[in-house]
Amino acid sequence: MSKVYDGVSGKLGRWLEEQPVFFVATAPLAADGLVNLSPKGTRGTFRVVDEHTVAYLDLTGSGIETVAHLRENGRICVMFCAFDGRPTIVRLHGTGSVLALGEPGFDEALAAFGEPGTSRRHGARSVITVALDRVSDSCGFAVPRMDLREERDVLDLALAKKSPEVMATYHRERNGTSLDGLPGLRG
Repeated sequence: MSKVYDGVSGKLGRWLEEQPVFFVATAPLAADGLVNLSPKGTRGTFRVVDEHTVAYLDLTGSGIETVAHLRENGRICVMFCAFDGRPTIVRLHGTGSVLALGEPGFDEALAAFGEPGTSRRHGARSVITVALDRVSDSCGFAVPRMDLREERDVLDLALAKKSPEVMATYHRERNGTSLDGLPGLRG
C-alpha cells in the first residue's frame, strides 16, 4: 500500500498544509544522544515551498532539540497522519536548516506564515526549512479516527504577553543548548 513520490505537489501538498498536527524527529550524531520527537501544531505553521522543499514555523518552547540536531547534522523526518478521512501516513525525509530570529533572511522567511503582529509570529524563534530526499506514504489503518475540537490558544496567549526583550532573554536562558549540550539558539 505504500508509495514513494518524486516530490510534494498538488493534492498531497494541500493535504499536508491542512493537517492540524505533525511530528518532527531528529537525533544527534552521538550514539548515546537523545532522539527527539516533537509534536507540532496549529494550522498555518507548515508550508510547501516547492516540490522538493517544505518549511515550518518553529515556535518558542521549552526545548531546542530540533534546532540543535539540525545545526549539528541536518537529519530530519517530518510525519503526518490522518485522524479523519482516508487512513494515511506521510513521511518527509530530508536535510533541515535553521533560520533563527535575528539572522539575515528571517523576516522574509517568516512572511510566509501570516500577518505581522500575530502572537504566532511574535513567538517564532526560527523557520525550519527541509530539502526533501524522500517523500513516502503508508497506510494508517491502525491510527484512530479523532475529531479536532479546537486549537489551543495557551501558547498564543502566553507569548502575546511577552515583550521582544523578555523573549530574547527566554531564548538565551532556555533555548541556548540542547539536552545533550549541543548549541541551540545563538545570542
